Amino acid sequence: MRKDREKGFSLIELLLVVVVIGVVAALAVPAFQRATRAAENGAVFSTLRVIASTQVTFFTQNSRFGRLAEINQVVGNSLGTNTSDRLVRGTFVFEMTPVVPTDAELRTEYLITATRNIPGETIYQYELNQSGEIEQIRP
Repeated sequence: MRKDREKGFSLIELLLVVVVIGVVAALAVPAFQRATRAAENGAVFSTLRVIASTQVTFFTQNSRFGRLAEINQVVGNSLGTNTSDRLVRGTFVFEMTPVVPTDAELRTEYLITATRNIPGETIYQYELNQSGEIEQIRP
């Protein structure tokens, strides 16, 4: 005998709610990941622009371009964390080519590469040279 006063959700109603939540999550998570990558890429472009303008100042004062650690020091270590000959900011690693350029090499040019290489995800890579041009290498 069924009681008329029973309250609660049926199994079908609960399954329907779970399915709706699953569909919303399946749509929202990829959009969130795309937005996160776009924000990271924007931050890297901004960092590379700061590096480029700081390199110009450094060159006028020292008659050569600066290494990453020197440039980071000029801007109060706000570009990221120095690790060996690299600079780490978020998911990106910045490094010079060659990794340890000589003063003679830095009198004429520099090349800085910013790479985001997370296993299982798309590799993003940007390059900045002495002309101040930022070029997307990957993807």
